[in-house]
Amino acid sequence: MTGLKGKVAIITGASRSKGIGAAICRSLANAGADIFFTHWSLFDETNGNGLDKDFPNILCKELRNIGVNAAHMEVDLSLRESPSLIMDRVEETLGTPSILVNNATFESPANFRTLNTEILDQHYKVNNSGTLMLSVEFARRYEQSFPERKDGRIINMISKGPDPNNLAYIATKGMVIAITEPLSVALAPIGITVNSVDPGPTDSGWMNEEMRNHLLPLFPAGRLGVPEDAARFITFLASEDSGWITGQTIKSDGGFLGK
Repeated sequence: MTGLKGKVAIITGASRSKGIGAAICRSLANAGADIFFTHWSLFDETNGNGLDKDFPNILCKELRNIGVNAAHMEVDLSLRESPSLIMDRVEETLGTPSILVNNATFESPANFRTLNTEILDQHYKVNNSGTLMLSVEFARRYEQSFPERKDGRIINMISKGPDPNNLAYIATKGMVIAITEPLSVALAPIGITVNSVDPGPTDSGWMNEEMRNHLLPLFPAGRLGVPEDAARFITFLASEDSGWITGQTIKSDGGFLGK
Protein backbone atom coordinates (compact mmCIF):
# COMPACT_ATOMS: atom_id res chain seq x y z
CA MET A 1 0.00 0.00 0.00
CA THR A 2 1.27 3.45 -0.87
CA GLY A 3 2.09 5.73 2.02
CA LEU A 4 0.44 9.00 2.99
CA LYS A 5 3.53 11.10 3.61
CA GLY A 6 2.95 14.77 2.82
CA LYS A 7 -0.83 14.53 3.13
CA VAL A 8 -3.01 16.15 5.78
CA ALA A 9 -5.92 14.22 7.27
CA ILE A 10 -8.85 15.41 9.39
CA ILE A 11 -10.41 12.90 11.78
CA THR A 12 -13.46 14.07 13.70
CA GLY A 13 -14.44 12.61 17.05
CA ALA A 14 -11.09 11.40 18.42
CA SER A 15 -11.47 11.94 22.14
CA ARG A 16 -10.90 8.60 23.87
CA SER A 17 -7.84 6.37 24.01
CA LYS A 18 -9.84 3.23 23.11
CA GLY A 19 -12.04 4.89 20.49
CA ILE A 20 -12.12 4.25 16.76
CA GLY A 21 -11.19 7.88 16.10
CA ALA A 22 -7.93 7.62 18.05
CA ALA A 23 -7.08 4.34 16.31
CA ILE A 24 -7.62 5.99 12.91
CA CYS A 25 -5.34 8.88 13.91
CA ARG A 26 -2.57 6.47 14.89
CA SER A 27 -2.93 4.35 11.76
CA LEU A 28 -2.90 7.30 9.35
CA ALA A 29 0.07 8.81 11.20
CA ASN A 30 1.99 5.55 10.92
CA ALA A 31 1.33 5.72 7.17
CA GLY A 32 2.92 9.19 7.14
CA ALA A 33 -0.04 11.59 7.18
CA ASP A 34 -0.11 14.75 9.27
CA ILE A 35 -3.11 14.59 11.57
CA PHE A 36 -5.73 17.12 12.65
CA PHE A 37 -8.40 15.72 14.95
CA THR A 38 -11.44 17.15 16.67
CA HIS A 39 -13.14 16.30 19.95
CA TRP A 40 -16.05 17.53 22.05
CA SER A 41 -15.63 16.86 25.77
CA LEU A 42 -19.16 17.92 26.77
CA PHE A 43 -20.68 15.07 24.77
CA ASP A 44 -18.21 12.51 26.13
CA GLU A 45 -18.93 13.60 29.67
CA THR A 46 -22.72 13.67 29.42
CA ASN A 47 -23.80 11.34 26.58
CA GLY A 48 -20.76 9.37 25.51
CA ASN A 49 -18.60 6.72 27.17
CA GLY A 50 -17.07 9.05 29.72
CA LEU A 51 -14.56 11.88 29.57
CA ASP A 52 -10.97 10.75 28.91
CA LYS A 53 -9.33 13.68 30.68
CA ASP A 54 -6.51 15.42 28.80
CA PHE A 55 -6.46 12.65 26.20
CA PRO A 56 -6.42 15.03 23.19
CA ASN A 57 -3.10 16.50 24.34
CA ILE A 58 -1.76 13.02 25.06
CA LEU A 59 -2.78 11.78 21.61
CA CYS A 60 -1.30 14.84 19.91
CA LYS A 61 2.05 14.19 21.60
CA GLU A 62 1.86 10.51 20.68
CA LEU A 63 1.29 11.34 17.01
CA ARG A 64 4.17 13.80 16.95
CA ASN A 65 6.42 11.13 18.44
CA ILE A 66 5.57 8.96 15.44
CA GLY A 67 7.21 11.67 13.36
CA VAL A 68 4.29 13.56 11.84
CA ASN A 69 2.77 16.98 12.49
CA ALA A 70 -0.38 16.97 14.60
CA ALA A 71 -2.93 19.43 15.95
CA HIS A 72 -6.38 19.24 17.48
CA MET A 73 -9.44 21.31 18.24
CA GLU A 74 -12.42 21.10 20.57
CA VAL A 75 -15.51 21.82 18.51
CA ASP A 76 -19.26 21.24 18.59
CA LEU A 77 -20.25 19.93 15.15
CA SER A 78 -23.88 20.84 15.78
CA LEU A 79 -23.05 24.53 15.34
CA ARG A 80 -23.49 26.03 11.89
CA GLU A 81 -20.11 27.75 11.91
CA SER A 82 -18.09 24.67 12.92
CA PRO A 83 -17.19 23.34 9.43
CA SER A 84 -15.57 26.64 8.42
CA LEU A 85 -13.85 26.98 11.79
CA ILE A 86 -12.39 23.48 11.48
CA MET A 87 -11.11 24.06 7.96
CA ASP A 88 -9.63 27.43 8.91
CA ARG A 89 -7.76 25.91 11.86
CA VAL A 90 -6.44 22.99 9.81
CA GLU A 91 -5.11 25.31 7.13
CA GLU A 92 -3.50 27.57 9.74
CA THR A 93 -1.72 24.71 11.53
CA LEU A 94 -1.03 21.98 8.94
CA GLY A 95 -2.12 23.14 5.48
CA THR A 96 -4.99 22.17 3.21
CA PRO A 97 -6.21 18.63 3.92
CA SER A 98 -6.82 15.96 1.29
CA ILE A 99 -8.34 13.33 3.61
CA LEU A 100 -11.47 13.69 5.74
CA VAL A 101 -12.72 10.95 8.04
CA ASN A 102 -16.18 11.75 9.40
CA ASN A 103 -16.02 9.73 12.59
CA ALA A 104 -17.73 12.07 15.10
CA THR A 105 -21.29 11.14 15.94
CA PHE A 106 -24.10 11.97 18.30
CA GLU A 107 -25.89 9.01 19.86
CA SER A 108 -28.53 8.98 22.56
CA PRO A 109 -30.87 5.97 22.91
CA ALA A 110 -34.50 6.59 21.98
CA ASN A 111 -37.33 4.16 21.26
CA PHE A 112 -40.79 4.88 19.85
CA ARG A 113 -42.06 5.86 23.28
CA THR A 114 -39.25 8.31 24.09
CA LEU A 115 -38.33 9.75 20.68
CA ASN A 116 -39.21 13.42 20.21
CA THR A 117 -38.18 16.21 17.86
CA GLU A 118 -35.55 17.55 20.26
CA ILE A 119 -33.74 14.21 20.35
CA LEU A 120 -34.02 13.84 16.58
CA ASP A 121 -32.71 17.37 15.99
CA GLN A 122 -29.69 16.71 18.24
CA HIS A 123 -28.77 13.72 16.10
CA TYR A 124 -29.46 15.52 12.84
CA LYS A 125 -27.30 18.55 13.64
CA VAL A 126 -24.17 16.43 14.18
CA ASN A 127 -24.68 13.25 12.16
CA ASN A 128 -26.19 14.90 9.11
CA SER A 129 -25.83 18.68 8.94
CA GLY A 130 -22.41 18.81 10.61
CA THR A 131 -21.04 15.86 8.65
CA LEU A 132 -22.35 16.93 5.25
CA MET A 133 -21.45 20.62 5.58
CA LEU A 134 -17.92 19.74 6.73
CA SER A 135 -17.64 17.43 3.72
CA VAL A 136 -18.68 20.09 1.22
CA GLU A 137 -16.48 22.74 2.83
CA PHE A 138 -13.57 20.28 2.64
CA ALA A 139 -14.36 19.64 -1.03
CA ARG A 140 -14.60 23.34 -1.94
CA ARG A 141 -11.21 24.10 -0.45
CA TYR A 142 -9.66 20.98 -1.96
CA GLU A 143 -10.84 22.06 -5.41
CA GLN A 144 -9.25 25.48 -4.95
CA SER A 145 -5.94 24.22 -3.55
CA PHE A 146 -5.42 21.06 -5.61
CA PRO A 147 -6.85 21.63 -9.12
CA GLU A 148 -4.57 18.95 -10.59
CA ARG A 149 -4.65 16.34 -7.83
CA LYS A 150 -6.93 13.31 -7.92
CA ASP A 151 -6.38 11.73 -4.53
CA GLY A 152 -8.88 13.43 -2.23
CA ARG A 153 -10.74 11.18 0.19
CA ILE A 154 -13.93 11.49 2.23
CA ILE A 155 -14.68 8.50 4.45
CA ASN A 156 -17.80 8.29 6.60
CA MET A 157 -18.27 5.98 9.56
CA ILE A 158 -21.82 4.62 9.56
CA SER A 159 -24.07 2.22 11.44
CA LYS A 160 -27.33 0.47 10.68
CA GLY A 161 -29.45 -2.38 11.94
CA PRO A 162 -32.74 -3.20 13.66
CA ASP A 163 -32.05 -1.63 17.06
CA PRO A 164 -35.48 -0.39 18.29
CA ASN A 165 -33.85 1.63 21.06
CA ASN A 166 -31.71 3.76 18.76
CA LEU A 167 -34.23 5.14 16.30
CA ALA A 168 -32.76 8.64 15.90
CA TYR A 169 -29.20 7.37 15.60
CA ILE A 170 -30.01 4.73 12.99
CA ALA A 171 -32.24 7.14 11.06
CA THR A 172 -29.58 9.84 10.81
CA LYS A 173 -26.84 7.35 9.93
CA GLY A 174 -29.18 6.20 7.18
CA MET A 175 -28.98 9.66 5.63
CA VAL A 176 -25.19 9.42 5.58
CA ILE A 177 -25.52 6.13 3.69
CA ALA A 178 -27.99 7.74 1.28
CA ILE A 179 -25.76 10.73 0.49
CA THR A 180 -22.62 8.67 -0.13
CA GLU A 181 -23.32 7.77 -3.75
CA PRO A 182 -24.63 11.12 -5.03
CA LEU A 183 -21.85 13.01 -3.28
CA SER A 184 -19.28 10.68 -4.82
CA VAL A 185 -20.68 11.47 -8.27
CA ALA A 186 -20.53 15.21 -7.55
CA LEU A 187 -16.93 15.12 -6.33
CA ALA A 188 -15.40 12.62 -8.76
CA PRO A 189 -14.60 15.33 -11.35
CA ILE A 190 -12.44 17.19 -8.82
CA GLY A 191 -10.64 14.04 -7.70
CA ILE A 192 -12.31 13.16 -4.40
CA THR A 193 -13.66 9.70 -3.63
CA VAL A 194 -16.49 9.28 -1.11
CA ASN A 195 -17.13 6.04 0.75
CA SER A 196 -18.88 4.93 3.93
CA VAL A 197 -17.70 2.17 6.24
CA ASP A 198 -19.75 0.06 8.62
CA PRO A 199 -17.30 -1.48 11.12
CA GLY A 200 -19.95 -3.51 12.92
CA PRO A 201 -19.94 -3.86 16.71
CA THR A 202 -16.53 -2.68 17.87
CA ASP A 203 -15.16 -3.05 21.39
CA SER A 204 -14.20 0.60 21.78
CA GLY A 205 -15.18 1.14 25.39
CA TRP A 206 -18.98 1.00 25.31
CA MET A 207 -19.42 -2.75 25.81
CA ASN A 208 -19.91 -4.40 29.17
CA GLU A 209 -19.19 -8.06 29.82
CA GLU A 210 -22.77 -9.10 29.12
CA MET A 211 -22.65 -7.41 25.70
CA ARG A 212 -19.32 -9.03 24.86
CA ASN A 213 -20.59 -12.48 25.76
CA HIS A 214 -23.71 -11.92 23.66
CA LEU A 215 -21.85 -10.64 20.59
CA LEU A 216 -18.83 -12.95 20.57
CA PRO A 217 -20.65 -16.02 19.12
CA LEU A 218 -21.83 -13.82 16.22
CA PHE A 219 -18.25 -13.27 14.99
CA PRO A 220 -17.09 -16.30 12.97
CA ALA A 221 -13.44 -15.37 13.53
CA GLY A 222 -13.93 -16.03 17.24
CA ARG A 223 -13.13 -12.53 18.48
CA LEU A 224 -14.77 -9.13 18.74
CA GLY A 225 -13.96 -6.27 16.42
CA VAL A 226 -11.46 -3.77 17.82
CA PRO A 227 -10.79 -0.15 16.78
CA GLU A 228 -7.59 -1.12 14.97
CA ASP A 229 -9.61 -3.29 12.56
CA ALA A 230 -11.58 -0.27 11.40
CA ALA A 231 -8.46 1.92 11.35
CA ARG A 232 -6.54 -0.38 9.03
CA PHE A 233 -9.36 -0.37 6.51
CA ILE A 234 -9.74 3.40 6.72
CA THR A 235 -6.02 3.76 6.05
CA PHE A 236 -6.40 1.67 2.88
CA LEU A 237 -9.32 3.81 1.71
CA ALA A 238 -7.24 6.93 2.39
CA SER A 239 -4.39 5.64 0.24
CA GLU A 240 -3.87 6.09 -3.50
CA ASP A 241 -4.44 2.34 -3.93
CA SER A 242 -8.17 2.85 -3.31
CA GLY A 243 -8.62 5.46 -6.02
CA TRP A 244 -11.09 3.38 -8.06
CA ILE A 245 -13.39 2.75 -5.09
CA THR A 246 -16.04 5.42 -4.64
CA GLY A 247 -19.73 5.76 -3.83
CA GLN A 248 -19.66 2.58 -1.76
CA THR A 249 -21.05 1.61 1.63
CA ILE A 250 -18.73 -1.15 2.76
CA LYS A 251 -19.13 -3.60 5.62
CA SER A 252 -15.80 -4.26 7.32
CA ASP A 253 -17.08 -6.22 10.29
CA GLY A 254 -15.27 -9.56 10.32
CA GLY A 255 -18.30 -11.36 8.88
CA PHE A 256 -20.54 -10.38 11.80
CA LEU A 257 -23.60 -12.64 11.70
CA GLY A 258 -25.98 -10.22 13.41
CA LYS A 259 -28.21 -7.82 11.51
